[in-house]
Amino acid sequence: MSHTVPIVFVVDDDISVRESLELMISSAGWRPETFSSAQGFLSHPRVQAPSCLILDVNLPDLNGLELQVRVAGDRTDMPIIFITGYGDVPTSVRAMKAGAVEFLTKPFSDDALLEAIRNAIEHSRALLDRAVEVQVIADRYRMLSRREREVMSLVTTGRLNKQVAFDLGISEITVKAHRGRVMRKMQAGSLVDLAAMAAKLSLGQNRSA
Repeated sequence: MSHTVPIVFVVDDDISVRESLELMISSAGWRPETFSSAQGFLSHPRVQAPSCLILDVNLPDLNGLELQVRVAGDRTDMPIIFITGYGDVPTSVRAMKAGAVEFLTKPFSDDALLEAIRNAIEHSRALLDRAVEVQVIADRYRMLSRREREVMSLVTTGRLNKQVAFDLGISEITVKAHRGRVMRKMQAGSLVDLAAMAAKLSLGQNRSA
C-alpha cells in the first residue's frame, strides 16, 4: 500500500478549477481524478490506495455537504478537503464537524492546498495500513477453535491461568496448552502483543464470527 501512487479526487463543476487542480496534483506526483458532479464521483469504483477528496460546496446535483455524508459512511479512508468561493461560518462549521480535514475559501494559495492534500493522504495511508493489519489479525483469529477463542478472551483481560481454568471449568494444564496454541496461531511474541491484537479486533471484528 505504501508504494501505491496516491489518488486525489476532485469534484467541482467549474472546468477551469478542475483543469488547474489536475495540473497541480500531477505536478506534485499524485494521480488526479476529476468529476463535474457528485453522481459522477459516486459512480467511480472504489480504490485501494491512499486518497483524498477535494470537494466544492456548491454542485449541480448533490451539494458538497450531502456528498460528504455519503463518503463518510462508505469511504472512511478518504479524507475530505472542501473548497468554495462562497464560504460562510455555518457551512464551514458543519463541514468540519462532519469530519472534513480542511475548509478553504477561494482564493487560496497553492501551498495551502498542497499541504492539506499531503496531510490528508498521510491520514488515508495510515487508515488503510491499519485496516490491512486488522485483517491479518482477523484471519489468524479465525483459525482458533472455540475454546482457544474463549481462552484468548480471558487471558487478554488479565485473568490468571487458574482463574481462566475456574471460569471455563477445565484444568489449569489445559488452559496452558490452549494458551500456547493461541500464541502460536496468532503469532504473538508476548501476552502484551496478544492483548494488543485483541484490542484491535474488538474495534471492528466480531469475535464470535
